[in-house]
Amino acid sequence: MRTTRATHAVERLKTRSGNPGYAAIALSSGLFYLVDRSSGTDQKVSGPLPLDEFVKFVDELGPQKPRKASKLDLAFEEQIRKSKG
Repeated sequence: MRTTRATHAVERLKTRSGNPGYAAIALSSGLFYLVDRSSGTDQKVSGPLPLDEFVKFVDELGPQKPRKASKLDLAFEEQIRKSKG
């Protein structure tokens, strides 16, 4: 289960960035790190991190997926901003 969360985070990164060379490496201590294999060699992108920190790091890396919002969502957010201001 732990490796699955890390793998899914890396798959999302691959899709967002268009770089299929990213891979998650699991250490026996339960830590994970990210490597980029697009250049033919393993280049470390992160140091060893616990699972939750690794997933957060990978999700913040690369271009972010644009958020979908309806007209009603946007109008509601505008009302909230006006009420706070």
